[in-house]
Amino acid sequence: MSEKNAVKLLHIDTSIKATGSLSREMSAAAVERLKREAPDIAVHYRDLAAHPLGDITGRVFAAHAKGADVSDFDPAERSDLAESGRVLEEFMASDVIVIGVGFYNFSVPSSLKAWLDRILVAGKTFSYTASGVVGLAGGKRVIVLLARGGLYGEGSPNARHEHAETYLTSIFSVIGVENLEVIVADGVDISPELRAAAVERAMGSIEALAA
Repeated sequence: MSEKNAVKLLHIDTSIKATGSLSREMSAAAVERLKREAPDIAVHYRDLAAHPLGDITGRVFAAHAKGADVSDFDPAERSDLAESGRVLEEFMASDVIVIGVGFYNFSVPSSLKAWLDRILVAGKTFSYTASGVVGLAGGKRVIVLLARGGLYGEGSPNARHEHAETYLTSIFSVIGVENLEVIVADGVDISPELRAAAVERAMGSIEALAA
């Protein structure tokens, strides 16, 4: 397969832990699994914790979405707008997106929310219609590797506080990704035994990922 026709994979990490991060370990394992099946796959890596985007401002948001006038933008705004464009371009150019997600205070890291604010763009990745929102990026495969310290699965006492898997499933459906693939390691901070069992299950699911 030529480089031009190679499958393009965007690998994203979000954990605030530079070392010892299970979500980083899981996302790396998922990328390696896919690379074994498709050695020519082209991988682009973005670490949102090491290089955070920052909260998007109203002026940059408007310019990013609608191409508003930027003649009075200061250098920081111009830099943010340019980086926002690169983020959207990376996403749109990718066939597969693999995201390692830490679970903090019952939700996703703020760095991931900042990234999502750059890829959810009306008219580019979704559109508003009289019958509701229509996704425009439905041809992409998105795999989420999620590590949670407690037990938040369906039927658990904490299930109602789970705002990562549920949030991402909803958000990606807005842009047309209806079959989000989510692999979860749950309860990894409760005990060494639960962690070992959760990691074993998660890694087994990663090995079973379709090419």
